[in-house]
Amino acid sequence: MLELASELIRTQPTSPSRAKISLQIAAKWLEMRGVPVTLKEERGVEALVAYVGGGEKTIVLNGHLDVVPGRTEQFLPEVREGRLYGRGSYDMLGAVAAMMHVVAHLTKNPPWCRVVLMLVPDEETAGRGTKMLVRCGYVGDFVICGEPSNLGIGVQAKGILQLAVRVQGVAAHGSRPWLGDNAILKAVELYRGIENLPFAGETSPFFSGPSINLAKIRGGRVYNQVPPDCYMGVDIRFLPGQNSQEILRQIRSLSGPNRVRVISRSPAVQTSPDNPYVLQLTKTVASVTGYEPRLFGQDGAADTRYFSQHGIPAVEFGPAGANHHGDDEYVDIGSLETFMKILTLYIRDFPGVETKAAR
Repeated sequence: MLELASELIRTQPTSPSRAKISLQIAAKWLEMRGVPVTLKEERGVEALVAYVGGGEKTIVLNGHLDVVPGRTEQFLPEVREGRLYGRGSYDMLGAVAAMMHVVAHLTKNPPWCRVVLMLVPDEETAGRGTKMLVRCGYVGDFVICGEPSNLGIGVQAKGILQLAVRVQGVAAHGSRPWLGDNAILKAVELYRGIENLPFAGETSPFFSGPSINLAKIRGGRVYNQVPPDCYMGVDIRFLPGQNSQEILRQIRSLSGPNRVRVISRSPAVQTSPDNPYVLQLTKTVASVTGYEPRLFGQDGAADTRYFSQHGIPAVEFGPAGANHHGDDEYVDIGSLETFMKILTLYIRDFPGVETKAAR
C-alpha cells in the first residue's frame, strides 16, 4: 500500500496531464490483480471505474487522484515515525491506495454486494470527473468518499454559491472625493450588508452558520480619480436546508441597482446521521477502533455533493493525518491499515444493513 501511495505521489498529479498518468498507473495496477476496469472519457476528462462482487446493493468508493500544487521536494515521499509524508499523502492518495487494495483483496473472495471504485482526476479544481460518472449512471445505494477525516464521518457539507457583483459609483477628481461616489467603498459596504442578511445568522445541528468570504475585489483606474465602478467576488457556503435562490433574493434586494451574477452553484450535502448505512458504518468503526467516531459537518465541498443532489446518501470518511494543502503533509500509516480493515468489514456486512435497521 505504501509503495502504491508513494508511486502516486511521485507522479506529481497537479495538472490534467499528470493526473492522467496517475489514472493509467491505477488502471494497470488494478488490472494486474484481476479487477475489471473501465475508463470513461468525456470532453477531455477521463475517470476510472472498477467493479468487484455482485448483488442487489451497491456501495461506491470514491477517490480523487489530483492534488494541489507544491514544491518539487514535496513530491518525494518519505516514511518517518509511522507517517507517510508527501504532497497528497493525506488528501487523498493514501486513502486511494488503501481503497485500491481493498478492492483487489475482495476479488479473491467477492462480497455479496457490488463494490464500485471510482477514481477521478479533478476534484480539487472542478469535480467534473465525478459529475460525469454520476450523470452516466455510475451510482449506488451508499457512497464513501475517502477524503481526510481522521476516521470521523462527514455526514453533511455546506453548499456553494459564488457570485460576481458589479457596484456602480460616480467618478470625480481624486482631490474632491465628496463630488463623486466611491464604488470601492460602496462594494465594501454592500459586503458588510450581506454579512448581516437573515440567512447569514441561521444555524444548523452541524454548523454555527454559513461561510461568507470576500474573495476578490477589483476597482479603481488611476490615483487621482474617484473609482466609478468596482467588481467583487463573494464566496458563500450555505447550510444544509438553506435555499440558494432565497439567499440570492436577499442579496439582490440589498444590492439595488448593482448587478449580481451567479458564477457557481452547488447543493449542500444533507446525509442524515440516522441513515441505516451511516449507523452501520459508525458501528463498524467503533468495533475496529474501540471508540465512537465523530460525526461532523464539512465546511468545504467534496464530490459527495454530486451523489447527494440525486438523493444518494454519501459521506466523507478517510484516514488520519495532517497539513493537507500545506507544508509537511502526512498520513498516519496505522490509520491507513485501520481504514482498510473498516472498509473490508463494512463491505462484508453491507447487504444486510437495512434489514438489521428494520429490526
